[in-house]
Order: sequence, then C-alpha cells, then structure tokens
Amino acid sequence: MLRSNGPHPVTLRYQVYGLSFTSNTPIPGLFEASDASPSPDLIVDFQKPPSWAEAALQLPQVILQTIPACEETHDPAFVLTSLGDGQFFRLYYSDGTCFVVNAATTRLWGTPGEGQSMRDLSTYFLGPVMGYILRRRGFTALHASALCLGGKAIALTGAAGAGKSTTAAALALRGVPVLCEDIAAVEEADGDFAIEAGYPRVCLWPESVEMLMGKRDALPLIAPNWEKCYLPLNGGQARLEIQKQPLGGVYILAPRETENAPRVEEVSGCDVFLELVQNTYMNWLLDRAQRAQEFELLSRLVSRVPVRRIVPHSDPSRVGALCDLILADATRSLAAPLSIGAAAGR
Repeated sequence: MLRSNGPHPVTLRYQVYGLSFTSNTPIPGLFEASDASPSPDLIVDFQKPPSWAEAALQLPQVILQTIPACEETHDPAFVLTSLGDGQFFRLYYSDGTCFVVNAATTRLWGTPGEGQSMRDLSTYFLGPVMGYILRRRGFTALHASALCLGGKAIALTGAAGAGKSTTAAALALRGVPVLCEDIAAVEEADGDFAIEAGYPRVCLWPESVEMLMGKRDALPLIAPNWEKCYLPLNGGQARLEIQKQPLGGVYILAPRETENAPRVEEVSGCDVFLELVQNTYMNWLLDRAQRAQEFELLSRLVSRVPVRRIVPHSDPSRVGALCDLILADATRSLAAPLSIGAAAGR
C-alpha cells in the first residue's frame, strides 16, 4: 500500500546503478535510499497512465526491434517501438507488460500485463528496462555480476548460462558483498574505471538454489508467475555493497570443461577485447557512432584492468572450487592481502 501523509501520497526515493529516481508506488526488490538526490534522474510512475504517456501512445509508431520469445529462459517476446519522431519509446512484452519512456529517459511509466503483479513489473524494470535506460544514457554495460573484494569490484561476465549469477551467489554466501547482478554499469573517470551498485538481490534458477542451499524452494520466487528465485542481499545470508567501487578485474566465464578445471587462463588483449564486446548488455541498441565509442572505452579498459578467462568444471556442483580459485587469483591480482571478513564488513 502506498504510504501517505494526509491526502497526498509520499514520494519514494531510490538509487540504482548510480541513478536516483522517484516513484509513486513502492518497488518490490528495492530499499528506499535516504541519501538519494532531491533532483532525481528519473521519475517513475506505475499507476494509471499520466497525460504525457497517454499522449505518447497516440503518436505515430515505428517498430525498431523485435526479439522472439525464448523457450529456454521462458522470456516473452519483446518489441521496441519509437513513438513520434523518436520523442518517446515503448517497450512491450508479449505477456502484456508495457513501459513508455521519453527520449531523455527522465520519465517512465509502466503497467503490468493481465494477471501480472507489481512484482512482475519490478522484475522487468530492474532488469532489461533499467538496462535500456542505462544504454540510452550512454553507459557501457557489461552482461555481468560484480562483487566487492578488497575494496575493488571484480566482474564476472560470460555468455547466457555461463554461471555468472550462481557464482556470485556462492561467493555472497561466503560473505563477499555483491555489487550488482546481471548488469554491470561501467563508469570511466580520469582513466580509471568503476562499477555502479545495483539492486539487493541475485536471481537464480531453482537448480542453482538446490545446489547452493540443498532445496529448490529454499529461496523466494521473484514473482508468482516466474520460475526464478532470488537470494536477498539484505544483510542476512548475504549483503549488497551500496557504493560504486573501482574496477579491479574482470573474469570471463568460458564454456565448462571436465579436464583440468576449474582453471584461470591468460588471454591476449585482442581476444579479451572481442570477448568483452560480445558480453556487453543490449549492444543491439547502439548505432555506428555509439558502437565506435564503446569499442574505444573497452580498449582502454583492457589496457588498464586485468582481464582473465576462467574455465569452470562441467559439474556445476564444483562451484566451491571455482569460488576458491576466483578468490585466490583475485587476491594475487589486486596485489594486496584479502580478508573476506573485512571485505564483508564483519
């Protein structure tokens, strides 16, 4: 229920991926930010359509991108549409969930599909919709999870199904703070790179939950209509690092192997660069000029930040050995003694 002060609803303030935003509705999966900027980057409306959104939906429409449904992940089909002369954009999912955002990404309205709830809507918002907003705002975003080790961000990237979230959750259960999950927003300043803090949960398939915690139903579902669960980063079993961290290293999760795994491999700068390009989030949104800018940024990142390929074992239950390897290698890479208790603030 929306809290109110007399007849007027209270504006809720949040901070995710370095962006501050307000909402007229509590957003499942987020904590309110007491230190959020009084001048938000984004105003979110999840109630009845505001007048600007109603007007936008009446403008001429041009379909920009269509992504078919994915049976493997149960993701619905997605359609991105330009409204007017690129003044607004509609993000529509085949389950009826719809978002409208202005070109400057300062206003967003969203509504769940029939039979969907605010938890469903929040799942889209915190994932692909926030990824879209970051891309529109010029962020380079890796398809990655990131953790905080020794005061530095360590990013785990790789293809879908490589085990990024499962590995992040396994490390989190050891007391390593999670910085972000699925989307790692990269910031560059004065030749240094940092990763922005995300939202306080790691999303997992039931098989991963069973492997990590002994039971498939040990964690709550992200929403009633979804099969995925989530590990809360609320300071109980695991926690979220809420401040952006300098990027200390990137691990690219390679396809699983049986022999001599898990192992870390050194890779050439050219190979590293190409793999990072392939593992950027929503890169299909970029035009030629934006893609060139991203190539230049990733080239600078590769020249300044250690990037290694890590080969997990084909048996996912050996995630513990993978975590041991990441922690040991990251300790050497960061060239400083690493205390997990200290990293976790314990």
